[in-house]
Order: sequence, then structure tokens, then C-alpha cells
Amino acid sequence: MLLALASLWGASFMFIKVGVRELHPATLVCLRLGIGALTLLPILLVRLGVRESARQMRASARPLVLTGLVNSAIPIVSLSWAEKRIDSGLAAVIQAAAPLFTAFLALLFVRSERVAGSRLVGLVVGFGGVALLVGAQPSADLTAALAVVFSALCYATAALYAARRLGDVPPLVSSVGALAAATIALLPLALTHLPPHFPSWKVTGAVLALAVGGTGVAYLLYYALLAGAGASRSILVTYLVPALALAYGAVFLGEPLTAAALGGLALVLGGVALGTGALRGRTSLERWPRRSAEPSLATSTSSSSSPTTTTSSRS
Repeated sequence: MLLALASLWGASFMFIKVGVRELHPATLVCLRLGIGALTLLPILLVRLGVRESARQMRASARPLVLTGLVNSAIPIVSLSWAEKRIDSGLAAVIQAAAPLFTAFLALLFVRSERVAGSRLVGLVVGFGGVALLVGAQPSADLTAALAVVFSALCYATAALYAARRLGDVPPLVSSVGALAAATIALLPLALTHLPPHFPSWKVTGAVLALAVGGTGVAYLLYYALLAGAGASRSILVTYLVPALALAYGAVFLGEPLTAAALGGLALVLGGVALGTGALRGRTSLERWPRRSAEPSLATSTSSSSSPTTTTSSRS
């Protein structure tokens, strides 16, 4: 599930880059999230039925709305705006700051989600690569890079919040409800930035790929991971996304593979190896327990994300 989600979100950065060529970021994101919700809605109705789906949506309305805003609407618009100015692969690498923000917030608020020892070292090493890339940006692109960092912070916050408030909600309900809430929130802004003509077939294809694969299917996987593995571990998917996004951008968009990007990526992947325990000879999936029923965040994407996919993220 983790690898499948990383592959979908890695490609999402490339499709965002294509989409913002002709669409305003808010319009692109609104279409993406709306179509994503409609993609999952029939599956939800078949699985739970209309009455049960409506009941669970009403019971979790507040956390679904907040998760939709913080994990989808806000960070993905911020990310899409940034990709009008920086490469898609670079945006993916910078967004790997999400696990560090998750760890920092968990240290402050969430006992069951705290990260320590080699896992904490891994997160710091990974964020070192992100900091290197942000600092290496020219002044004209610095704001865009910081916008991606902001989206990572949103994903981390949403991951903790969703794991606490939506952990017992079926992933389909969480996905459809959060996506629908984000779509409705963005609709007024999207309608004021409609394109003057129907988008080209490349942009249309990018929107559909983002909506069905990078949003509908990916969010279902993301919320299932949150419910089963917890926020601090699930958000590590954003560490696996950059390598794939860099490859997609280089192969399909002709984006350069700079030394700074590769160096930052190496630090990020080193953080993954430490943060998931791979260097100790055990896979992260083997070590991930089910989430405890202990309350974790007093009442906290993406995707964003992404994920939040977080990223989540997640984009």
C-alpha cells in the first residue's frame, strides 16, 4: 500500500505541473478533488448504502470538513501555485518536510505518536536535504519553495488530526467526505478563475489522472494507512515520493537533475532508511502496529497531498 501510494503521488507532481499551464491552481485543485470524490462515491454507496453513508457523514461532519481543508484544499492549492514557478521534482523533494513536522507536533501533543532514537535522527536527516534545497533556491523562487514547505506543514497537521478523529471512520467515508468538503470550499474561487477556452487534451488528461489516480484511489490508500499504522509512520510515504517525482519530471517533462536535487534526495532517502528501521534489517511494515485506542490529540491531509498522504501530501 505504501509503495502504491508513493507511485501515485509521485506522478501527481508531474500532472500538476502540466495542469497549471492552462488552469488556475484553485480551478485545477477543485476539479481534481471533485472528480476524485465522484470516483469514490459509487464505491461508498455500494459498500455501505445510502442511509449508512449519510449517517456516518453527519456523525463525522466537523472532522471531515477540517481534514478536507487542511489536508486537501489549502496545501494542494499552495503546492499547485508553487509549481508554476519551480520544477515538479524539486517540489516533491521539498515536501518531504512533512514527516519532520509530524514528529515535532507529536512531541508537543501526542504521546502515542512520539518519535525518538534512530527514527527521529532519520527524520532530521531527511529534513536536512529539504533545507538544503530551499536555501539553494534563487530569490525569485524562494517564496514558491516556502509555499511547498507550508503545504508539508498542513499535511503533517492533518495527518495527526485525522488519525485521532477519523481513525474509526471507514476510509471510504473519510475520503469522500473530506474531498467533498474541500471541493465545496474551493468552488467559489474556482468559478472566478475559469479558463477562457476548454483545456487542451494534455491538460484534460492530467486533470483526470490527478482526480482518479492521484486523488480518488490515493486518498483511499492514505486514510487506510492512517487508521492502521498511525500518523508518524504513514506520513513517511512523502519520503518515497521524491525519487519517483524526480524521475517522472526528468523523463516526461525534461526537468534537469541538478546536483542539489540529487544531494537533497540522498539525504531524504537516508532519512527513510533510518526513520523506517530498514537499516536494522526489519521492514517498516513488519514493525508497524495497529493504532492504539489511547487518545492521541486533544481536540489535526493531505494531500494532500498529500496526504497526505498526507501526503499528503502528500500531493
